[in-house]
Amino acid sequence: MVGLLRSILRYGGVLLVMGLLWKAAALALGGVILPHPEDALVALIQAMGTSLFWEHFMTSAYRATAAMALAWVVAFPLGLVMGSMKRVDAVLAPFVFLTYPVPKIVLLPIFLLLLGLGDTSKIAMIALILGYQILVTTRDGVRSIHPKYYDSVRSLGGSRWDVLREVLLPAALPHGFTALRLGTGVSVAVLFFVESFATTRGLGYMIMDAWGAMDYLTMFTGILGMSIMGAALYEAANILERKACKWMFLRSKD
Repeated sequence: MVGLLRSILRYGGVLLVMGLLWKAAALALGGVILPHPEDALVALIQAMGTSLFWEHFMTSAYRATAAMALAWVVAFPLGLVMGSMKRVDAVLAPFVFLTYPVPKIVLLPIFLLLLGLGDTSKIAMIALILGYQILVTTRDGVRSIHPKYYDSVRSLGGSRWDVLREVLLPAALPHGFTALRLGTGVSVAVLFFVESFATTRGLGYMIMDAWGAMDYLTMFTGILGMSIMGAALYEAANILERKACKWMFLRSKD
């Protein structure tokens, strides 16, 4: 309960500062291209009373959540294997690090051709970009484990399962969740890009459609909606990390 209150106060303080800066910029620009924050807030509240807004919001939330889940399910185990098995790492690491710097977003036209214009191509694009971050971070986290931890478990008669449970997972999970949490911003940014064309649903489409019609209040409604979704995904990743890595937070309290 205390943690929830702290999060509310933290977000409230940030929103207050951003609102004041937004208000100053709106006054400087005349409030036409950049609406006043109170006007945008009223427009958001009104939009939240319509089914159309929630259709866009839930479509974007589904795409982002499915992509993050897919990236985790594929990349985290692979990073765990690469970090703990030198032979596998020797084979896969060159492919990973040679392709890692390539901007994956340029592959979007290929994804659209192969997977169609629906949700599958968009989810796959986001998952690919986020998956690389989770994979590399998890793999490096496992490789940083000191050999004495392996020896400690094995000297007590521990099996491979014991090594996985007592050594590998405690070392890899914090790194994987850090990548997932920081990747929420990347996921939302890529989501906006993939929704800006070849679709008629999603907050990205809503923003670009309103921008083309010079309906700036609706455009900022979509921007605020996407910001709320990004913050919710970030907090969800935080909660998952606290559930999966309880020992870290118990240690921090001590």
